[in-house]
Amino acid sequence: MKKQKILFVVFSLVSSQFLVAQGSPDYNGGLKIKFDENGKKYLRVISWAQVQASYNNDAPATSSKTSFNLRRARIMMFSQITDKFLILTHFGLNSLEAGSLSPTGNGDGSQLFLHDAWVQYNLSDEHSVGAGLHYFNGISRLNNQSTLNMMTLDNNRQSWATIGLSDQFARHVGLFVKGKLGQLQYRMAINDAITNGLDARPAVSGQTVYGGVNLLGTKDAGKTFAGYFEYNFLEQESNFLPFKVGTYLGEKKVFNIGAGFFLHPNGSVKIESGNSVGEDVSIFAIDAFYDTPLGVDGSALTVYATYQSNDYGENYLYSAYGTGNMVYAHIGYVFAGDSTKTRLQPYLSYGRNSYDATTNNRNILGIGINAFMSGHNSKLTLEYQNQDYGTSTSAVTLQAMIYL
Repeated sequence: MKKQKILFVVFSLVSSQFLVAQGSPDYNGGLKIKFDENGKKYLRVISWAQVQASYNNDAPATSSKTSFNLRRARIMMFSQITDKFLILTHFGLNSLEAGSLSPTGNGDGSQLFLHDAWVQYNLSDEHSVGAGLHYFNGISRLNNQSTLNMMTLDNNRQSWATIGLSDQFARHVGLFVKGKLGQLQYRMAINDAITNGLDARPAVSGQTVYGGVNLLGTKDAGKTFAGYFEYNFLEQESNFLPFKVGTYLGEKKVFNIGAGFFLHPNGSVKIESGNSVGEDVSIFAIDAFYDTPLGVDGSALTVYATYQSNDYGENYLYSAYGTGNMVYAHIGYVFAGDSTKTRLQPYLSYGRNSYDATTNNRNILGIGINAFMSGHNSKLTLEYQNQDYGTSTSAVTLQAMIYL
């Protein structure tokens, strides 16, 4: 009997304190390996995968209009031996499809890579400090978005405002602090900027490039600074981990207003009179998040809106990034129903991006529906997205997701 009890303790399910599976009647918190009777010493393991099938009517004539994509395949582990410190490791891959597959699985697109790896020390019950490859970002809620429980098919791309420019896939190497002051939650970080970012264009007259580290050196352009602050008016959200919940499916009543920033002194460079001149990168945002049950029948409402000011340097424009402004919002409604059965959540999203360097605005409209078969742990998402940026393109995507 004693051996059976020990085995039960070791392989028992985690309490709902960490990464609760919103709306799942089956998951019960997931797998937590306990190393003591009270569960204060533990190892938590999470695995998830998102697989997509898309139809793109605007595909080139020589390409198929349908395609398949392993959007994400991830494993995350974190552990505490005492409540004073924590270690987290997160690895996986993204967007594995025909173009990134390799014959023997040795190509760059086929490789697992490190998303997060940080250590954290708890100064008190409410305040912590940590360091490593981390996701305690600034700017907005969506720049800290979890990929486990998004309401839309995927995150708003322009909200991940520094991917590949100053960081590795939205993660920086550096030092962070986070905590709570009453109903106010905060996170701040100082980080090293990546030295081989995506924007490898040459610095030429009339073109601003995000290459301050390479062209000016790490002494002048090597550090970035970020912060995000939000006031929780209703129920308190967990800030145990940095990943923000997309929709609670009515399991919490939350109303938060937030504001954040990202600063990279001399992050960009322009050429003046033949000389490289540093341009400060500064991004600011305000946002609001509201998630609430509507009555006792299982229906729920999720609403989010943000305004973001992007300054990557004078007339900067590269891929999804550009100096200018962005407004984005989405709204979703969960129909009433039994949580043990499939629940439906139609949603609508819209983003508008304006750029100083062009008169063309980027307008992105998304119309979709989620079918939650076991909360976020097993769901299907169908979304139609139209993007108008000089020309109009559209696609329909079906995604299946499971996480354990």
